[in-house]
Amino acid sequence: MIKQQLISWLGIFIGCTIMAAGFVFFINPYNIVPGGVYGASIVLHNLFPSIQVGTFGYMFDIPLLILSVVLLGSKLGGRTIAAALSTPFIMNALSYFAYPTKEALENLDPALLLGGTLDMTDHLMLTTLFGSAVIGIGQGIVVRNQATTGGSDIVAMIIQKYAHIKFSTAILLVDAVVVCFGLVVIGFGVGNADNTTTPSCLLSLYSLIAIYVSSRILARVINGAKNDKLIFIISDKKLHELHEYILKDLDRTATCIKSSGLYSGSEKEMIFLVVSYKEVAGIKQTIKQVDPKAFVIVTDAYDTFGEGWKQLPDKGEVQPE
Repeated sequence: MIKQQLISWLGIFIGCTIMAAGFVFFINPYNIVPGGVYGASIVLHNLFPSIQVGTFGYMFDIPLLILSVVLLGSKLGGRTIAAALSTPFIMNALSYFAYPTKEALENLDPALLLGGTLDMTDHLMLTTLFGSAVIGIGQGIVVRNQATTGGSDIVAMIIQKYAHIKFSTAILLVDAVVVCFGLVVIGFGVGNADNTTTPSCLLSLYSLIAIYVSSRILARVINGAKNDKLIFIISDKKLHELHEYILKDLDRTATCIKSSGLYSGSEKEMIFLVVSYKEVAGIKQTIKQVDPKAFVIVTDAYDTFGEGWKQLPDKGEVQPE
């Protein structure tokens, strides 16, 4: 039990480190704004370069954690507090390590990032995709270990409670506001008189791509590929050969349901089972050999729990979707 707890805590800090690295090396230097607290922090860093992105993260996260208790009445778990407070620290530490001078750090100059070895200025699409994927992986590892990084999730929950808007919609609204903020400050250069480069409103398009990719990777890390398939087979015959194939060849089991045809009234055999997507072809071939006229339905299984599959989640466990 203690070993599992230690592994879980280690997973949280590894996830936070991966997430912070995605921002520091692939997102922050190029002013891509992937929504949320750190997206807003990137925008504010453009207005106040002497304050690092991670420090702005603290300025958002700590008040939001307090608001979570006051407005939502939620009990903050130690894991969530640790994740919310360690991510900005790791982000700042990596930034200090990655840039050679204070001026380069304040400007987040990609030409000087790791001595210029990681300058992807001419490959913005690649850095957007790679950076958002790394962030999604880090966030997914954190959530898999029953923690959250706080931030915009708390804002979305407050909006959900008081404005009666769906959580997913609230998240979208929060990210939209942050991206628009980035468009005004970074895209059009408003409020940043020291910016000598040509502002690019196209960065907001990269920001939208980053939001989508990171959210999809996050869901993939937490829920897996979701390639399980749900199969219903209805036949007028007793499918003994199919039973043998499922039990012996696939080493799985299934459920036989007593059924009858609505029109004919005759008894039928219905078999219900869940398999991986790789096993579907073999099932279909066996059904065709046993009863070519069988009625077969194959559909996606959103989530599968039980023996041979995932364990049911514990009470209070974070569920992403």
